[in-house]
Amino acid sequence: MIKKKKKKITSGFNIGEMVVYPSHGVGQINTIENLTFDKVKIKFLSIQMEQDNLVLKVPFDKISQVGLRKLASKKTMQEALDLLKGKAKVRRMMWSRRAQEYTNKINSGSPIMIGEVVRDLYRKNNQPEQSYSERQMFQLAVERLARELASVEKIDHFSATEKIESILKNK
Repeated sequence: MIKKKKKKITSGFNIGEMVVYPSHGVGQINTIENLTFDKVKIKFLSIQMEQDNLVLKVPFDKISQVGLRKLASKKTMQEALDLLKGKAKVRRMMWSRRAQEYTNKINSGSPIMIGEVVRDLYRKNNQPEQSYSERQMFQLAVERLARELASVEKIDHFSATEKIESILKNK
């Protein structure tokens, strides 16, 4: 990402700041834009998401509604990583219901909840094979957690992913 000079804006966020949009992950605030729709002027934050070459435009009055937040603290990230060391809590219910719960946790944007999904869906080599959808959900959860971990610890995404995988393999 291009480093921009941080400029304070009235929403409590800064231009150049890394933020979390719960249903998309980590991105950087690039600009504030004023757009006019039907003679109504609306102020937007323009957020460049790290992956998928996606730019989100979030109206100031919708920031709290969409759950846009600052990066988690180092303490919160450590709590999420500590969760990975625990025993998986897999409930005996239909996969479709568990999948919906996991999706909701991932889209909450909370590193703690995403850590729970990673922990619960992780399989060691000697454990039964996962279904395609379980593997996809596991990869999405690891990706979201790694992106925020990388931003919080100021490391690259690859190193953050390795750190998560190392914790999982050593539990």
